[in-house]
Amino acid sequence: MKSYIYVHTVSLDKRENHGITYQARKELHKAVRKVLATSARILRGPFADTFSTIDIEDHECAVWLLLRKSKSDDRAARLQAVQEMAETRHWHDYQYRIIAQACDLRTLIGLARSKDSDLRFFLCPPPLPSLKEDSSVEEELRQLLASLPQTDLDECIQYFTSLALSESSQSLAAQKGGLWCFGGNGLPYAESFGEVPSATVEMFCLEALVKHSEIPTHCDKIEANGGLQLLQRLYQLHKDCPKVQRNIMRILGNMALNEHLHSTIVRSGWVSILVEAIKSHHIMEASHAARTLANLDRETVQDKYQDGVYVLHPQYRTSQPIKADVLFIHGLMGAAFKTWRQQDNDQNLTGKVSEDETKYTTCWPKSWLARDCPALRIISVEYDTSLSDWRARCPMERKSIAFRSNELLRKLRAAGVGDRPMIWVSHSMGGLLVKKMLLEASKKPEMSTIINNTRGIIFYSVPHHGSHLAEYSVNIRYLLFPSLEVKELSKDSPALKTLQDDFLEFAKDRNFQVLSFVETLPTYIGSMIKLHVVPLESADLGIGDLIPVDVNHLNICKPKKKDAFLYQRTLQFIRDTLAKDLEN
Repeated sequence: MKSYIYVHTVSLDKRENHGITYQARKELHKAVRKVLATSARILRGPFADTFSTIDIEDHECAVWLLLRKSKSDDRAARLQAVQEMAETRHWHDYQYRIIAQACDLRTLIGLARSKDSDLRFFLCPPPLPSLKEDSSVEEELRQLLASLPQTDLDECIQYFTSLALSESSQSLAAQKGGLWCFGGNGLPYAESFGEVPSATVEMFCLEALVKHSEIPTHCDKIEANGGLQLLQRLYQLHKDCPKVQRNIMRILGNMALNEHLHSTIVRSGWVSILVEAIKSHHIMEASHAARTLANLDRETVQDKYQDGVYVLHPQYRTSQPIKADVLFIHGLMGAAFKTWRQQDNDQNLTGKVSEDETKYTTCWPKSWLARDCPALRIISVEYDTSLSDWRARCPMERKSIAFRSNELLRKLRAAGVGDRPMIWVSHSMGGLLVKKMLLEASKKPEMSTIINNTRGIIFYSVPHHGSHLAEYSVNIRYLLFPSLEVKELSKDSPALKTLQDDFLEFAKDRNFQVLSFVETLPTYIGSMIKLHVVPLESADLGIGDLIPVDVNHLNICKPKKKDAFLYQRTLQFIRDTLAKDLEN
């Protein structure tokens, strides 16, 4: 058994050897030997042994007994031990440190996923290895990326990788200039990186590593080549750059999907960082950490959360039985968190959303719905979309609704979606994805539980019959170059009409409960043009209630406050549709 004892450094001056300091050190060493001997006897001896022969204070027994209990063969006993540790408030510092040093991986992750755990349970990360001589973090990040296999990759991974390896920070800086800068491979990113020039090259590398980390064998390479330590160094260097930290968390969350890497992730010191992040009041930071910790927790979590699938509730272990799922699927230019915030000032549809984290601290599914319906698991999904190919994150990516639906369906099933009754909540193009996912699931026997457990769907301004946005984009295509997602929204799209006809028949046959909202106000596109993105007739699925609301397309899913009609009607639908399931 290894133990680490933390003491303050002392002077090596020999004149101090016979003073008070010397005597104190002697007593400390005696106490340490006593603790180590005691712990060895308790942890190695049979659990039923009495402690009459062990020289230990009565109040010390609880710590060691809980440690022993946390290593029991009985799962219920292990869970109880972790819960008792997490709820403890009266221990001294050294008692928390004893647990931190002596507990196993399973217990440590359990404490990390316990809401009220004391931070003293988690040791600081070990010292990071020194950078190679004449090297930099940027250069080592490039070397890590270059060490990964470069063959048999999809076009986007190749794009991100070649871009990160070929561009220097100087050339990237020269390419800054935004949407209308017609030069260099960095065009799609030039605008988005302008505000953090010091992190530009690192961001390119991290974007590539995110994609590589979706491949299990590449995760092994990242770990073997010191990636966990390098990413930790980068995480600490960019504490003021949420974009960098979120991409690092995405990589770590992907690596945590591979159980054989769990011990390495824990030993590298990431758990204490994740614990601090999950306690953050910034929803994105907390949710990324929660995803990684859930993937590390094989004691209470059987599901696996792949990149882009985030649990908004519960993010910690809970004694509350989870009886149903509610899934949130955003639309064009949306995201897993920002789409579902409270209504704020009108945003420009094609403009950038502020990186100010305070913009994302309000997320009504997490802060309101979780309190009103604690027996729900609330999941929000994220996927890349764009209005224009010029602004696509990956210029080679041409993903249709059909492709994305299969991709999301696979990820959601891995997360256990379909095992419980559920409701889908969608905005804009996200509603088309939901329809396509359900139709695809109905054709696959392994996905039948998703169909059987779908109770209802909420559509926020979903263009079932097409959108004026597509017409607008085609008319000025020399400016926008509409993306494939936008082209598929045109009113004369055969695929859209087929999707609508097939789903309407399917939904009637399955008797899904449906609630639809639609905007009545135009949305500003750019600085001068306003457009009614989804008109009333397009939002009409053909079944269920259709409710017009005096807001624009962006705010149709953003209630002004908790008692606003938008939220209260949504809550009523969820409660009514899941009433029988929540009562059981």
